[in-house]
Amino acid sequence: MSNTNTPKTAAIDDAGRISRSLARAFDDDPMMRWFFPDDSSRESSLSSYFATIFTRQYVRDAVCECTEDAAAFWVPPEAQAKAVPDAETIQELQNILGDRAGLFRDAVGAAAEHTPQEQHWYLALIGADPAAQGQGQGAALLRSGLAKADAAGLPAYLESSKEDNLPFYEHFGFAVRDEVRLPGGGPVLRAMWREARRS
Repeated sequence: MSNTNTPKTAAIDDAGRISRSLARAFDDDPMMRWFFPDDSSRESSLSSYFATIFTRQYVRDAVCECTEDAAAFWVPPEAQAKAVPDAETIQELQNILGDRAGLFRDAVGAAAEHTPQEQHWYLALIGADPAAQGQGQGAALLRSGLAKADAAGLPAYLESSKEDNLPFYEHFGFAVRDEVRLPGGGPVLRAMWREARRS
């Protein structure tokens, strides 16, 4: 595996690079296009969104890893109560989302209703810059997180609104467990589950 594909722990100094890569990765994501419908400002808005959740929410309590052009944020069970946005973060996100903030709040609430009760590792997000897709960076990050979940003997959970991504996750053992139609005319969010594997 090349250095480009080797996951490393993401630090706060990586925020700019990570947010730019994720903004490009999620440009065609149905849920993100729903939250940020303006084509001309989407990349900038997504970059601000990802920088905010990374620096204010995930980098402190979650397992954040990155490669040269990709990133993944995992939340192990012991961090699930802490890796939530505080009031300041929520305000910052509302400012970024503008008149879509209510849709975002309702979507988060709807997704939360389907969160599994069993202990698990939650893949909050994973994405690679489209210019680097096919190089194995996303796969390397997914393998790294799943190895940690497997070492803990715990299943993994994620949600995806992009149907094209399902075969990628299925290749790593995930299966669709539930489908959630987001309120307000939003896209379908597919909840995916993977049982722990013994090494």
